[in-house]
Amino acid sequence: MRVNEVMTQNPIVCDVSDTASTIAGLMRENRIGGIPVMENGHLAGIITETDVLQLLNVDGPSDDLWLPSPLEIIELPIREFVNWEKTKKALTDIGAIPARDIMKHPVITVTPDMDVERAAEIMLNHSINRLVVTDKDKVVGILTRQDIVWSVGK
Repeated sequence: MRVNEVMTQNPIVCDVSDTASTIAGLMRENRIGGIPVMENGHLAGIITETDVLQLLNVDGPSDDLWLPSPLEIIELPIREFVNWEKTKKALTDIGAIPARDIMKHPVITVTPDMDVERAAEIMLNHSINRLVVTDKDKVVGILTRQDIVWSVGK
């Protein structure tokens, strides 16, 4: 079986200037876990749910705040408040980050005429969940692990 028989054709794509907020919205609206990133009509990178989640990485309790023993009872709530403020700021700031700053590149791609078994091997070897399908430098599809699993049932 060939990749073009099981891939999703004409995938949703975004531009390098699109924001994390826009991209997360596209993922939600289309129920997809990854989006190829384009620049001037060419594949520039890919953004996945994991990339967006990593933007939310907030440190644990603050180490820069230490109160003397008699005040230890209130220290934890203060630390948590400081962390909550950092989290709110992170959530506000990440929505404006452009795709070019969070995308992974270079992108591992496959061709439409490749065997699905070879594409599955590439996914497993690189620990990735999707491959961008290109034909003569044009994005023509996305192949996900789910596509491969479903192809086995055909």
